[in-house]
Amino acid sequence: MAAALALAERGVGCTLNSPSVGCIIVKDHIVLGRGWTGQGGRPHAEAMALSQAGSSATGATIYVTLEPCAHVSERGPACTQLLIEARPARVVGAIVDPDPRTSTKGFNQLKEAGITVETGVMASVARRQLAGFFSRLERQRPFVTLKLATSLDGKIALANGESRWITGGSARAHAHVERARSDAILVGAATVRIDVPALDVRLPGLENRSPRKVMLGSGTAPDGWDVLRSVDEISSLDCNMLLVEGGAKTASAFLRAGLVDRLLLYRAPILIGAGTACLGDIGLEDLKDAHGRWHNSLARRLGNDHVEVYDRAL
Repeated sequence: MAAALALAERGVGCTLNSPSVGCIIVKDHIVLGRGWTGQGGRPHAEAMALSQAGSSATGATIYVTLEPCAHVSERGPACTQLLIEARPARVVGAIVDPDPRTSTKGFNQLKEAGITVETGVMASVARRQLAGFFSRLERQRPFVTLKLATSLDGKIALANGESRWITGGSARAHAHVERARSDAILVGAATVRIDVPALDVRLPGLENRSPRKVMLGSGTAPDGWDVLRSVDEISSLDCNMLLVEGGAKTASAFLRAGLVDRLLLYRAPILIGAGTACLGDIGLEDLKDAHGRWHNSLARRLGNDHVEVYDRAL
């Protein structure tokens, strides 16, 4: 299952509103097929793996990170039916699909066909990996990561507005990987006007994984950009993973609205003093309410800088 989850990582940020799934087919300790969700959501991981395994899938064990889809789509057959036709001995799944068209139906149909089904294997890991898909299905909005790159004293720019570059090359490369794993990236209208950001992925081999660009606020966006007039319109993006990059007003608006699920904080070992703070008013009126909201899940060094990840407490 860990290997299947690693395969699923290949599709994160590239599957539009479909989940990124991984699948591995094994028989007699030999891997017969590997699959992951393709660009734009097709082919599904199971279909890719089964096409490699062919008739050898009969009697095999199939590991899949999400319950196989049980509904027929114009874009392809139901993976549950493909699995039934392949006649494996066992299907091991990580987690139930939250989509009501499939939820529990896929696993139940496999059992009814005489296939042994085991579920819940590495479920918590799969749930984290599929956080965007679950958020869109359960909360009707994407999973939101807020990225902040600051000095030690919490500044994102000098008093004169200069902000390039606060962090070094390793931190910026890490941030580009985060972009590649996102379906859309959002900045405020002021950032668009002042910085004219490209918001693309500039890492060798990942250039084609640049996310959709979204501007928050009033005014005319550049060609090809989506526009949100307020954070209340976030559900209209219809995507799984949204990365919010700035500026301070935009970051504060998302925090104030309670829409941030994950904080991605890069800190450079510099002091700026007078300058632009990374945040404004986030609606906090009592200091005690600031505690217990975030849990640290990652802390590591990137060159001279540090990155920390904080997940919102449930």
